[in-house]
Amino acid sequence: MWDERYADDEFAYGTEPNDFLAEHSGMLSGPVLSLAEGEGRNAVFLASLGLEVVGVDGSAVGLAKAQKLAALKGVSIQTTVVDLETYTPPANFFGAAVSISAHLPSQARKRLHRLVAQSIKPGGLIMLEGYSQAQINRNTGGPKDPDMLLTRADMEQEFPGFEVLLSREVEREVIEGKFHTGLASVVQFIGKRKEK
Repeated sequence: MWDERYADDEFAYGTEPNDFLAEHSGMLSGPVLSLAEGEGRNAVFLASLGLEVVGVDGSAVGLAKAQKLAALKGVSIQTTVVDLETYTPPANFFGAAVSISAHLPSQARKRLHRLVAQSIKPGGLIMLEGYSQAQINRNTGGPKDPDMLLTRADMEQEFPGFEVLLSREVEREVIEGKFHTGLASVVQFIGKRKEK
């Protein structure tokens, strides 16, 4: 499905970074792991700030476009095609991990979040935005399976070794290409891995 979605010359979710990520990007240190990176808009933005970025995604087509976008903007990013349901990132390696609209079935998401938490160095951040369960009846983006939608409580539970810096569910205008456009309900979460 994702290879198909990314096959057009047009960028499905645009080329600008996610607003929430852009607003809080000054908190991040590298290297940054970007989950479900797709066509590269977030990784390329972070690289433009001088951060080393590793973008992972299940779509080779999307990541090829990510590399093209990086070349166009004059930055370098690393990309790796992975299945997020089985991916294991290296432990204690990343200064931060970013998860923007990385929607998975809840069991796969919990597994991934546990491993991502371990991949972030002490003092490093997880920064996440995804559609909340209140998004289910809206046609402004996100999965239609309630099991793939988020709650604040889930995020707080799935990153237990992290100090919660921000955790909220908000309604906001999301303008990200033709698939994410309009008023949306999202969960936003920033956590800092405790030093021990």
